[in-house]
Amino acid sequence: MERVLGIDLGTTYSCVAVVEDGVPLVIANKGGYRTTPSIVAITAGGRRLVGHLAKRQAVTNPQNTVYSSKRFIGRKWNSELLQDVRQSVPFELAEGPHNDIRVKLREKEYSLPEISAMVLTEMKRVADEYFGTACDSAVITVPAYFNDGQRQATKDAGRIAGLDVLRIINEPTAAALAYGFGKQIDKRVAIYDLGGGTFDISILDIGNGVFEVIATAGDTFLGGEDFDQRVADWLIFSFAKEHNVDPREDSMALQRIRDAAEKAKCELSLQSEVEINLPFLYSAGKDKTLHLQKMLSRAKLEELTVDLVERTLEICDKTLRDSGFSASDISDVLMVGGQSRMPLIHKKVAKYFGRNPSRNVHPDEVVALGASIQGYALVTKQPEQKSETLLLDVTPHSLGIMIVGGYFQVLLNKNTTVPTSASHIFTTVKDGQTSVKIMVFQGESKVAQENELLGEFMLTGLLEAPRGEVEVEVTFDISADGIVSVSAKDLESGRRQSIVVTASSGLTEEEIEQMSEDNKDYLLVAAQDEQFDKLCYNATALIGEIEKLFPSVQEIIASSAYGDDAVRKAENTLERTRKAVERRDLASLTDCMEPLKMTQITFQTLVASKSGSGGGAT
Repeated sequence: MERVLGIDLGTTYSCVAVVEDGVPLVIANKGGYRTTPSIVAITAGGRRLVGHLAKRQAVTNPQNTVYSSKRFIGRKWNSELLQDVRQSVPFELAEGPHNDIRVKLREKEYSLPEISAMVLTEMKRVADEYFGTACDSAVITVPAYFNDGQRQATKDAGRIAGLDVLRIINEPTAAALAYGFGKQIDKRVAIYDLGGGTFDISILDIGNGVFEVIATAGDTFLGGEDFDQRVADWLIFSFAKEHNVDPREDSMALQRIRDAAEKAKCELSLQSEVEINLPFLYSAGKDKTLHLQKMLSRAKLEELTVDLVERTLEICDKTLRDSGFSASDISDVLMVGGQSRMPLIHKKVAKYFGRNPSRNVHPDEVVALGASIQGYALVTKQPEQKSETLLLDVTPHSLGIMIVGGYFQVLLNKNTTVPTSASHIFTTVKDGQTSVKIMVFQGESKVAQENELLGEFMLTGLLEAPRGEVEVEVTFDISADGIVSVSAKDLESGRRQSIVVTASSGLTEEEIEQMSEDNKDYLLVAAQDEQFDKLCYNATALIGEIEKLFPSVQEIIASSAYGDDAVRKAENTLERTRKAVERRDLASLTDCMEPLKMTQITFQTLVASKSGSGGGAT
């Protein structure tokens, strides 16, 4: 049976898991870490860095280091939210050819799916190295409140990374799958998921292996990054007030402040006060360097961020109302996402639901584990294991069409269980109208254009008649995979038109294929570079060993019947090896390795035999 990776593609950290022998497990990366920073950087030499390597060099290379790209994926360039935040990131954002967002690194523009694909490629590499074989299939998680465009962008990222994405599932739902896997439970649970960049709340009923989502909501721009920013802003303001300079003018100083803010926030989950000490933070002229030293208490952190916590509880309120339940109807509360560790959040959530949250799940790993369980259920051949898990999810946003006046007519309300179908009959609005344009939108605004346009098509050949007399039936169908099909039928003639709504990530099919090929080419070159570096290390060690033996070998040959051919051959081998290293010629260096090893063995044998004979003196 093929292995299916479960990948939690997080805003700040990502995690990969797999079900092995019926047991879900998280795969640690080469450094032994079970999560990997979702950070990508390009070095001056054009080398791609992902994860901890990218994070470590962010202070010295902030303009070419991308973090929190998940917050921008699938969004439009002209969105108000993007314009509000683009000035606050050190890397350059640019408008793409399809009103999408691009990131400029080292004079080259990358799409957001490409950046996410680099992170996914790293997660795939972690799994490939662990198993010693390629793992090509995956289930990837997204925030429950992602729209279709953001989901499609994530799926495109998987394709670019060389993955067959079997399913995109919601993060809270994945957490619930991990929570209930292999257990006989019958509960109504709330999943409070506050990660690095997004917040989701989902209400589910779990029983007899059925995981039914009742309601979900969220905010795709509310997470740990916002908590970090509050601390960073406080530090910046304090520094500016004390020294009358703005540290944001120095990109390196700003990145150091951001890193210190995140570190301090995390430490305050375990202690009541931390010292933030950044020596030599800002150069204020000749021989004058300014330092930042500040104490931050847990109480001050809570004061700076309490409104963010309250925002999450307002969304919880809304979701409970949508579900038709109250907080007292919830049997268990799961806290998911790294930011949920904050003591204030635990306290507020416990008070809101009237119970202490469950501690039976790991907030950083549970989503990836749930994704791997879903992947296992999709491919397992054993009927009893297939029947163990049935996932019934909902539509996170309402679906409908634009009607006369530019209003949005909802045909499928948010939180409708999928698969589902809904129809509505409309009439013509003009005398003699022979065609209608069906524009499909997703969202909650009453004004159609304020929602997300998913697709449009024409139904032609309508009977000419006074307005209101021709009836057109519009039907929405959503499959279990979330594929939306929309049809329009003239009830008089039976004429019918339909489309399968394919959300766009902002990339064309040709662009996705080209990016996928570029990624493959890069990985091939990177693998060759890694192989070359290993050979170069070994070759350099051999050259050093041979050069140490040279004087002894020359002495032996000079005082014996040996010719000097061995020395000349050795010199030629060393010269060819040095040239191969200088040119970074992998093929030539590979060819040199065997003669280099033979030269070392020959020299060692000569020196050993000379030593063994006592130097030949009588």
